[in-house]
Amino acid sequence: MSIAENTASPVANGVHLVSRPRPASSAGPPRFLIIGAGSRGTAYAEALKSLSIGVVAAVAEPDDYKRKRFGQTMIWGSREPPAEGAVFADWREFITYEKRRRDRVRAGEQDVPLGVDAAFVCVLDEMHREVVVALAKLGGLHVMCEKPLATTLKDCIEMYQALRVNKLDDGQQALFSIGHVLRYSPHNILLRKLVLEDRVIGDVLSVVHTEPVGWWHFAHSYVRGNWRRESTSAPSLLTKSCHDIDVLLWLLCSPVNCAAQDCPPPHLPSTVSSSGSLQYFKRARKPAAAGTVTNCLSCPAEETCKYSAKRIYVGKELAGLESGNKGWPVKIVVPDIESYGSDTEAKRALLTELARDYDSSTPEPLIARRNWFGRCVYECDNDVCDEQVVTISWDDVNVPSHPSDAINGSGGMEQRAVPPPGRGSKTATFHMVAQTKKICERYTHLYGVDGEIFADSKAITVEDFRTGETTVHHPGIESLGHGGGDLGLTRQFVLAVDKVKNQGWSTERAQRELIGCTLDEVIRSHAMVFCAETARREKRVVDWSEWWETEVEAKMLKLPA
Repeated sequence: MSIAENTASPVANGVHLVSRPRPASSAGPPRFLIIGAGSRGTAYAEALKSLSIGVVAAVAEPDDYKRKRFGQTMIWGSREPPAEGAVFADWREFITYEKRRRDRVRAGEQDVPLGVDAAFVCVLDEMHREVVVALAKLGGLHVMCEKPLATTLKDCIEMYQALRVNKLDDGQQALFSIGHVLRYSPHNILLRKLVLEDRVIGDVLSVVHTEPVGWWHFAHSYVRGNWRRESTSAPSLLTKSCHDIDVLLWLLCSPVNCAAQDCPPPHLPSTVSSSGSLQYFKRARKPAAAGTVTNCLSCPAEETCKYSAKRIYVGKELAGLESGNKGWPVKIVVPDIESYGSDTEAKRALLTELARDYDSSTPEPLIARRNWFGRCVYECDNDVCDEQVVTISWDDVNVPSHPSDAINGSGGMEQRAVPPPGRGSKTATFHMVAQTKKICERYTHLYGVDGEIFADSKAITVEDFRTGETTVHHPGIESLGHGGGDLGLTRQFVLAVDKVKNQGWSTERAQRELIGCTLDEVIRSHAMVFCAETARREKRVVDWSEWWETEVEAKMLKLPA
């Protein structure tokens, strides 16, 4: 994949909007099932529809409102009832239906509805393993799973094993893609090209990468929301930042050309360390003026509190209802917010939901299984880190040079050991931080032997030590979703499915050339997150190869074939 530099007219804050030609549609465009009609499922469906080379053919969603709205918007429009095979109450209903549909085809029955070629899995993180393994056992479907792959290393390994034996009718392994959308943003594609292909700063020695989550975004998702507790979700390094760990490995570990059949093995890390904790969002930080109140709507300090639920979800200042926003995060609090006939009714419903609270008499399972968006951020049941640093190091890959490179030593002649390009020692430091004005506007410093790069969400600035020149690149984007990554990932996955279905490509070729990420890379980047969590909890530097052999390879061998 490659994205040329583009300096089209800016749309906002220095970001440039560009358009790319739509790929030509095949006679029998691939058909897709969306499992989970929430924000991520909707984002991928919208991207898919905009490409015009695939069809959103079916949805599986347990929530009646989400399912109907998604179907009317993305699939059947105003037509009622929907066509057979277009709508399912959940993924299990789809599996049952699809088995029967295939039986009907094998029996030679006429007028059997077309099936789907692939599925986007966009359910809750903790459901990924169950859904993906079931799809793999069904067989014959290509799969794109939203990140993270799963919430435990054990589940990731089980999914990896299952996906390896997910076969098409012709015996080929089905395609798989993970929702690491940052790989597919024009910004990161250009950055990787500059670093690895063009080598504009020579060998990389150090990378410092930051994800600024955003002060109120973190409060919404990781203090009040779905991802606030490790026991019901996973560590925040996984749920929020597995993107970032993956990008670092993509830049520093993966082969330069993923499409090459004879590409060299990855340059694997040497050590991993991490530190971090829940620093801020806890009772000890609660303002004295708030007293013992646990809900924003009854708090005497609400008007002066930056984390006021009314300020975040209702007011005009951020992204509240009164700003005209009925999307994220408002619709996360009230999913059917758009169904209310007036703004007054919508606000009443929103305030009613924000007023919900729990106390010592509330059963713990009830507290854990739902979100409490009106709850005081200093009184929540959250426990995930709001600050974390991960450091990954690599050693030289030493290859003896030509004898002419020999040097004199005290004992005679000694031959140099020169690492190949890109395979020298280096260090990557990742910082996830909650208390920032920026919301997910990542930025990266790369330091090389011949120069340095600073890359943010708008530009890539290259400083060349050899010439003294400064070059600024402005990658264009087609959409704002993850810097164009949502659309980019969807395009590559849909193109891959189309090439396999309609144009005679092997799945191995489509996986390499279009998806550009192997199943091995997926398991490696997720394993790196769990390794970092081991280092953080145990307060030690972890030897990567030893940890991998013990925690991944050994456990793969114990799983049933």
